[in-house]
Amino acid sequence: MSAVEPLQQTLAAEHAAVYVLGVCAAQTSFTRERALWKRLDQAIGEHKRQRDELHQRVLELGAEPVAAAAAYEVPTVLNTTARIRRAAQGVEARCTDTYGALVASTEGGSRGWAISALAQGAVRELWFRGSPETFPGLS
Repeated sequence: MSAVEPLQQTLAAEHAAVYVLGVCAAQTSFTRERALWKRLDQAIGEHKRQRDELHQRVLELGAEPVAAAAAYEVPTVLNTTARIRRAAQGVEARCTDTYGALVASTEGGSRGWAISALAQGAVRELWFRGSPETFPGLS
């Protein structure tokens, strides 16, 4: 696998995250669910920054960055706070999995950046879950 491939896969995950979290935010009442809306807005901003960083890294390796899809799969019903939180948590879980694979395939400064992004994603996943698991991965 080339150095570009894991970056492209992670970039594709970031494109999806920005889209799906945007749909979640659009379904969240700023007035009634302000805290959740602000978390979603912050998560979208962080995913956009990471997407832009990945885009630049792919360009620096001489490749054409993968483009965003026209649309992504989103839950059909986002009519409660719990469903929106679960959808957002799922986005963060998928992104942290992707960053885990990126960490495994990089080294040096790129690995350090990927580890930082992975840690930030894990924290955002907790925002939407509400509490950490006792033994993650054993459920």
